Amino acid sequence: MDTIVWIDDKKIHASDFKEERLDVSASEDGRRKISFSFKVSSEEYHDVAVLLYKNDFAVRVPDLNLEFPAAIHNYSTDRTDLYQPGQVADYYLELAEKLN
Repeated sequence: MDTIVWIDDKKIHASDFKEERLDVSASEDGRRKISFSFKVSSEEYHDVAVLLYKNDFAVRVPDLNLEFPAAIHNYSTDRTDLYQPGQVADYYLELAEKLN
């Protein structure tokens, strides 16, 4: 089942969604981190690349009542040729909560 994740104004149909806490220190709560996979077509590639390049996001997961500012903690993709029409890549993204 897909989980809808909003990164700024971009709606993403995420699979393998996971939420956890990062250990910051013994004296404070850990930051939230979400991780998920999603598909990106060659037609979407430019918009997704520009979005991820910002690395400063407002993240919302409405079904789980999650909302926080985030930055990329980890990222990978299985393709680098999305400039060619008709290609689809599997992306993996981890977003960590930014502390104020």
